Amino acid sequence: MARRLRPVGLDFVETAPVRLVFARDVSAAPDTVFRSLAEEVPGWPAWFSAVTFARPIGDGAGREIRLRGGARFVETVLAADRSEVYACRVDVTNVPGARAMLEEWRLAPAGTGTRVRWTFAADGTAPFRFVLDRVRPGLGRAFRAAVGSLDLRLRQP
Repeated sequence: MARRLRPVGLDFVETAPVRLVFARDVSAAPDTVFRSLAEEVPGWPAWFSAVTFARPIGDGAGREIRLRGGARFVETVLAADRSEVYACRVDVTNVPGARAMLEEWRLAPAGTGTRVRWTFAADGTAPFRFVLDRVRPGLGRAFRAAVGSLDLRLRQP
């Protein structure tokens, strides 16, 4: 059953009870990575294997995302600063126990490429927080694999 979550702002990425932070360098420039994140939302399933469906909604002011396993999210884009940050707050989800969620993709030049840092910030019931703590290693692997796949995709002509 889908539930509306507590609205949070960008500062939640620093204050959330649960913060999962992962980073990886890619060879593409920040502007190119940003375009894949923010402007080519329907292409996410091609490089992020956990994502089965992605589409912009509200003329790009939000997204609808579906993951393997059945999780669904309706999100609001809170930040889309070209070549620097792309952040979305989850407004509605079917994930049990979630109270607030936000994800931030921060981009920074790294040599001739980009350092991609993903922060998943969340609040929820004790069982929800417990599960997030246990799946942290798997989320890290999924992030690294997705960004590696994105890097390979962006290298192709």
